[in-house]
Amino acid sequence: MAAKLASRVSRIDSSGIRKIFDLARSLKDPINLSIGQPDFDVAPVVKQAAVAAIEAGRNSYTQTQGIPELRELVARDETSFTGRSYASDQVLITSGVSGGLFLALLALVDDGDEVIIPDPYFVMYKHLVNLFGGTPVYLDTYDTGFGIDAARLEQLITPKTKLLLLNSPANPTGRILPKDQLQGIAKVCAKHGITVIADEIYRLFAYGPMTSMAEVYDQTLVLVGHSKTFGMTGWRLGYACGPAGIVQAMTKVQQYSFVCAPSVVQYAALACPQVDHTGNLAAYRRKRDLMLSILRPTFEIGSPDGAFYLWAKAPKGMTGDQFVEKAIANNCLIIPGSVFSERNTHFRICYTVPDGKLKEGAELLCRLADGR
Repeated sequence: MAAKLASRVSRIDSSGIRKIFDLARSLKDPINLSIGQPDFDVAPVVKQAAVAAIEAGRNSYTQTQGIPELRELVARDETSFTGRSYASDQVLITSGVSGGLFLALLALVDDGDEVIIPDPYFVMYKHLVNLFGGTPVYLDTYDTGFGIDAARLEQLITPKTKLLLLNSPANPTGRILPKDQLQGIAKVCAKHGITVIADEIYRLFAYGPMTSMAEVYDQTLVLVGHSKTFGMTGWRLGYACGPAGIVQAMTKVQQYSFVCAPSVVQYAALACPQVDHTGNLAAYRRKRDLMLSILRPTFEIGSPDGAFYLWAKAPKGMTGDQFVEKAIANNCLIIPGSVFSERNTHFRICYTVPDGKLKEGAELLCRLADGR
């Protein structure tokens, strides 16, 4: 007799991105523009710090909130980046930004609470809100250039509204929300007593000015990760920083879930400030520009201000899913926009692959759009 699953499991679907990853393994040498992770390796100085931590016996549990040295480093970095003063007790070291998001929503969302999510959104947002009994409320941003209009945001607020989930620079659009929009958002949220969770995992992949939501609104919980910036996606390390009460609640939840972030990786992260990220950022800016030069004459593409994604509209007469199916049939892997949106009009490209593959993939997508 099969086990009876909890009803909450039925509220979420399997990740469409993971399905593409699985498909990639079955194809022979595909043009893979789907995988949202850097193509550079962990810097030698960070690898050496990890090895040194292992050899020094730093292999057991740490404090639930993370080692003091790393929390103090994060507090200094956040104070420098946002201009807002943080203490180490306002920092929680997490198992990646995904782990931080899990803890934050579990600590903040009650059954029936509404969470406003700008659409398009990172795939995990709506599923975690549903999993924890909340109700996603979508703020359509397609006709605002994927920005956020404060008046439209306010129209969605009800007595049940608990949170606003922001992502800037954004996955999948690459959009960075400008400071004036953040200030408008802050005014609305302050008026209605709404907490903001700001997913800023791509903040060091910004190709222009980048303002943190925390800079303009004190009731912001910021989630940041080492994984993308330092090529450490498999190491699972990130942090949450914000109001002490929220961080303390998340720490309590972490005690009974993740226990602590991986110990060796926490010690290795102390070496991350020694890494020069400017070369990686310049390389991705160049890759972005290469892709835009080929794709923009054929596709309508959102404003890719940061991260390493392009959000492209499917050719006229086709849904995003239909165009993705056509691309996959021609050995090119991209992600359907329906994974990230309540609309089915776009697809996502990730450009963290060698230039030759990028050019080959972009030219193929243009031919497919033209019916060739």
